[in-house]
Amino acid sequence: MGTAELWVAVAFVIFMGLVIRAGAFSGMAAKLDARGERIRQELEEARRLKEEAQKLVAEYKRRQREAEAEAEAIVTTARAEAERLATEAKQKLDDLITRRTKMAEQKIAQAEAQALADVKAAAAEAAVKAAETLLTAQLVGDAAERVTAEALGEVKSKLN
Repeated sequence: MGTAELWVAVAFVIFMGLVIRAGAFSGMAAKLDARGERIRQELEEARRLKEEAQKLVAEYKRRQREAEAEAEAIVTTARAEAERLATEAKQKLDDLITRRTKMAEQKIAQAEAQALADVKAAAAEAAVKAAETLLTAQLVGDAAERVTAEALGEVKSKLN
């Protein structure tokens, strides 16, 4: 009958046949199939989550672009408004300076006119006093008073 190795090999083949016939491997195969199915479901879930994450990333990128565009529009509007306000303020300042300059010129003109009137009045009084002094020195009596009064009235009317 043969060697020991041959009998071990024959016994192993018979044992394996009995184990297969008893269904021992079918339980292992069922467990492996169940585990394979669970792994497949997990992979499917991971693929679904990945697609969902990609959609969310695309949505956030779209929102970011919209927000950047909106921010750019706000900045552009703010710059335009600032330029408009600066131009308006400059115009108001120019108008104020022009009005103040005109008012100052008017005050200066009024002061000049007043000074000229004061000078004329002072000159008239000085002329009247000088004429009075000259006439009183040369004329005496009623004639001096009459001539002085006429001269004073004439000088006053001409100077004013």
